[in-house]
Amino acid sequence: MLSLTHSQIRRALTLLVGFHILIICASNYLVQLPFTLFGWHTTWGAFSFPFVYLATDLTVRIFGQESARRIIFKAMLPALVVSYVIGVLFHQGSLQGMGALAEYNSFVLRIALASFAAYLFGQLLDIKVFAKLRATKQWWVAPTASTLLGNLLDTLVFFSFAFYASTDTFMAENWFEIAMVDYGFKLLVSICLFLPAYGVLLKTLEKRIISVPNNQSSVV
Repeated sequence: MLSLTHSQIRRALTLLVGFHILIICASNYLVQLPFTLFGWHTTWGAFSFPFVYLATDLTVRIFGQESARRIIFKAMLPALVVSYVIGVLFHQGSLQGMGALAEYNSFVLRIALASFAAYLFGQLLDIKVFAKLRATKQWWVAPTASTLLGNLLDTLVFFSFAFYASTDTFMAENWFEIAMVDYGFKLLVSICLFLPAYGVLLKTLEKRIISVPNNQSSVV
């Protein structure tokens, strides 16, 4: 775990929590947009959500697992609220207008709550696995293993909670297939983009946030 000043901790905390919330909200919108690729049903959310695991693993690397859990808890409720608002305003990809917020939307709320539960369980598993493996000599082992396992749990929790017996007939009938295809695409995104992005962002954070000036004391 790296040594940081209090001001650096606050800056990094704000950036990482904001990144978590941004990815969660974007993914909750994109998961409402299914499409077919090579004959398989999937959603656009499969291409965005893996990056929340990038943020989580960077969080564990910088702050340690206890601080990472606190960051997860700080991001959960704002992400839930913003996800619901975005889901209502852009229901099924179409702008509904501000008047839609005055009406209760059980379908969008179910997606937001499913995301809340999946994010909590998936991220906590990701943190635990990453913390266990971070001391291995091969730097890529911890982020790869934690992402694969965390994504699997997250995917199963989210799709079963959000779409099992849903009022959306298509999603209700195809949620398991979509979940497995989404997970496959998440693995592809993680392998092709996650590890390179992890290295680049870690270097960027070290340069812009973590470097400790000589006249400041550091804390762990």
